[in-house]
Amino acid sequence: MAKEATLQVRMDADLKVKVEILYRNMGTTFAEAVRIFAKQSILENGMPFIVTANSGNTYGRLSKYADLSKKVLEEGAYERAMVEKNEKTD
Repeated sequence: MAKEATLQVRMDADLKVKVEILYRNMGTTFAEAVRIFAKQSILENGMPFIVTANSGNTYGRLSKYADLSKKVLEEGAYERAMVEKNEKTD
């Protein structure tokens, strides 16, 4: 598949080094892992893993990385989108 787009992500330099080592040890690259993540997200129609607010389990531990300012904006977004969609079709 021809590469048609570039994705740039800013992250902590130490995190980048660690994740690159992790994927190199797995026989792939961080860039390929991102492509796999994107493809799996499409197949799952969402995150390809469970994310919860329960910090007591593996998935909930991810919540500490959440951007709380975005969470406020996203609250009720699905419901608002459905109302908008139905209003446009009426």
